Amino acid sequence: MAQWNMLYDMYERRLKAELSDAAVPAHIGVILDGNRRWAKSLGATASQGHRAGAGKISEFLQWSDDAGVSIVTLWLLSTDNLSRDAGELGELLRIICEAVSLLADQGRWKLAVVGDLSLLPEKVSEDLRASVARTADVQGMTVNIAVGYGGRHEITEAVRSMMREASAQGRTLDELADSFTDADITAHLYTKDQPDPDLVIRTSGEQRLSGFMLWQSVHSEYYFCEVYWPDFRRVDFLRALRSYAQRERRMGK
Repeated sequence: MAQWNMLYDMYERRLKAELSDAAVPAHIGVILDGNRRWAKSLGATASQGHRAGAGKISEFLQWSDDAGVSIVTLWLLSTDNLSRDAGELGELLRIICEAVSLLADQGRWKLAVVGDLSLLPEKVSEDLRASVARTADVQGMTVNIAVGYGGRHEITEAVRSMMREASAQGRTLDELADSFTDADITAHLYTKDQPDPDLVIRTSGEQRLSGFMLWQSVHSEYYFCEVYWPDFRRVDFLRALRSYAQRERRMGK
């Protein structure tokens, strides 16, 4: 075991050295996938898997902070997840609230909610808002908590918000349609004041976005990792950064 740890440390140091002058993504989006499958592989409950996954979040944020990342978006609960068994969903929501509260208690990162809190139980929404409010004056890395989030839902909400805004201004639908641009949708997204993610990481071996930041990720680089989220290590993170640094970003050109 000691020899294995030594080799692991050597490999990690080598990866860090390779990245010393590499470009670092300003915004990383993370699809934290595989908690339930991790638990099943160990004969544990889904709740234990979710708790193990929640315990990994602070580690990941520290790695990101150390690397110089400015924004991290963590997808903790999708709109599709809301249809899960009531018992599992209730426990998952409790775990999320506890995890976000612990992040706020650390006072190291500025938290923001990315998602539709109206889809969640009122007590959950209140707890999340309270945690976010406690970090309002923090100057550190921004951490978006994506809860009750779905890419299609976000775009739908953005268009709905635009229409309501136009109505309040006394504009007709024809006037709105004539002046409508991509920038209008961007300005009404949950992340309207933030840059789009440069890198999106998904764990557990699944190679799809599942609706994560559909509008914002048009020019993002993707990194799919085989390991389940609770087992995600610093070397896995460094490999993702190395993969990102080795790519030529043409931004559609």
